[in-house]
Amino acid sequence: MSAWIDPAILALFIPTFFFVSVTPGMCMTLAMTLGMSIGLRRTLHMMWGELVGVGLVSVLSVLGVAAVMLNYPTLFHLFKYVGGAYLLWLGIQLWRSRGSMALGQASAQSGSSAWTLATQGFVTAIANPKGWAFMISLLPPFISTERPLGPQVTTLVALILLIEFSCLVLYASGGRTLRHFLARGGNVRLMNRIAGTLMMGVGIWLALG
Repeated sequence: MSAWIDPAILALFIPTFFFVSVTPGMCMTLAMTLGMSIGLRRTLHMMWGELVGVGLVSVLSVLGVAAVMLNYPTLFHLFKYVGGAYLLWLGIQLWRSRGSMALGQASAQSGSSAWTLATQGFVTAIANPKGWAFMISLLPPFISTERPLGPQVTTLVALILLIEFSCLVLYASGGRTLRHFLARGGNVRLMNRIAGTLMMGVGIWLALG
């Protein structure tokens, strides 16, 4: 790997991206909300969709396609509004639930729920112009023109996905812990409303961010 990318660059890139990734944002808030609503195991479906989106954004940012897309934001607006409306709808369903977790019921009843969760994560990852702008500004300085581009991009994207996945699991585990804590107290309705409020917040954030 040292022949692909400068070890000094890796030593700077890893902590930089970790602190950026672990900072609360749309994807991390969504992971925590789903961890609270449906548990860590089922939230993994959302995570792999989100990681595909992050990987796509990272590669396209390095290739410069993102810079072109940012000049034509119509596609972004479409994804933002549709994705935001969907998350807002999920939040409302959680608020209206009086008994067991609304998203848990939906996951149990829907045969395509795993795909739906993955799509939810993917849309959230690629529909955020700030994420594209951040990748455009972050990645190029870590790319050396004196080394082959392919291995450098592969290494950096692999590290990005590993760090992002670790942070998603961290947030989802926190949601799961909160879920168990509230469930022991019989506050399922309160848990629904907390998760619903967070979900609606992510939806509004996505649509207006």
